[in-house]
Amino acid sequence: MKKKKIDIYRGFEQGPIRPPSEASSLLIRLTRNCPWNRCTFCRVYNKRQFSLRSVENIIKDIDVLKNYIERIQQMVRPGGYADHDTINTLYNSFEEKDRVAFNAAMNWYASGMKSIFLQDANSLIMKPDDLVFVLEYIKKCFPDVDRITSYARSHTIARIKQDDLQRMADAGLNRIHVGMESGSDIVLKKINKGVNKSTHIKAGLKVKQAGMELSEYVMPGLGGIDYSIEHAMETALALNSINPDFIRIRTLAVTNGTILAEETKKGAFQKPNDAMMAKELRLFIETLDGIDSYIKSDHILNLFETIDGKLPEDKEKMINIIDRFFELEPEKRVLYQIGRRMGFFRGPDDMDDSPYLEKVKQACDLYRVTPDNVDMVIDDLMKRFV
Repeated sequence: MKKKKIDIYRGFEQGPIRPPSEASSLLIRLTRNCPWNRCTFCRVYNKRQFSLRSVENIIKDIDVLKNYIERIQQMVRPGGYADHDTINTLYNSFEEKDRVAFNAAMNWYASGMKSIFLQDANSLIMKPDDLVFVLEYIKKCFPDVDRITSYARSHTIARIKQDDLQRMADAGLNRIHVGMESGSDIVLKKINKGVNKSTHIKAGLKVKQAGMELSEYVMPGLGGIDYSIEHAMETALALNSINPDFIRIRTLAVTNGTILAEETKKGAFQKPNDAMMAKELRLFIETLDGIDSYIKSDHILNLFETIDGKLPEDKEKMINIIDRFFELEPEKRVLYQIGRRMGFFRGPDDMDDSPYLEKVKQACDLYRVTPDNVDMVIDDLMKRFV
């Protein structure tokens, strides 16, 4: 019989990632790494073993945070400035010191203490009773929190009893982030996502039924050149069946150390260039129908950050942003592509009278970027953001 591994407490823990929309959230780690960890495009948890943290140790982390925050509230007024000496004096006033936890508490206090994100990749894999207990304890310690959120896999959600999902919602879990990536069964199988379209839909509907907000992440480019149209349309059709609160765009970047990178080297996968993915994104948005989701393009990897609106009323406006890109002359399109990934432009209209346009031109001249080689340059730039 395999001996159960004891989860020894070694101090406050934080995982490696959180959604961009949770930048102001307090991060509380419930699990370590990803229980699936086989997606061909992802290297976040490479060579990292998944494990559940014990409820006892999670509670210890919450108590550490609560202790820091209570003292911070006594010494730093909300929205007030705390200089370096004040912060050091505050930190050194504690008998038991943990710099990571203290910094997390300070940052959260400065952000208004309104949201909490549960790490790592799939907190809902915990036993429902344990997760509900943790949620209730969080609400007891931080009763003024508006939002508690978590990543979760569709495969996991689909297997949870609806009553248990409702208990989690009632205990305070009110937003779930799901990496759908694609709604195409062909693409999902190729990227080894471990889930199919019907399970994505089933899981999404269960989250909505429990009264939680649902963010679904989709990844333009993931179908490669061969399945670009299939990927766009099937993903949109899956989302039409779910009607999530948020649809979040995360453009594919093929990064070193992934299976997808090896497939690309061998020619088994061909990543679409910016123009191809823009057309794919346009088809995707066109195919979304009968839903009232918000579309968010809040990541530097995305070619158009200004695609941000609510369906159906903002659909035409978002499509027009893509069309504006294709109206640019080839040389200006290159300037936009590079300037976007340098963080100077959010959408094509930002180029008009931009104070940064000359800097982008200089960068393109320095690195000899042309319409013929811009896709190669963009691929290298995108790898730095993953």
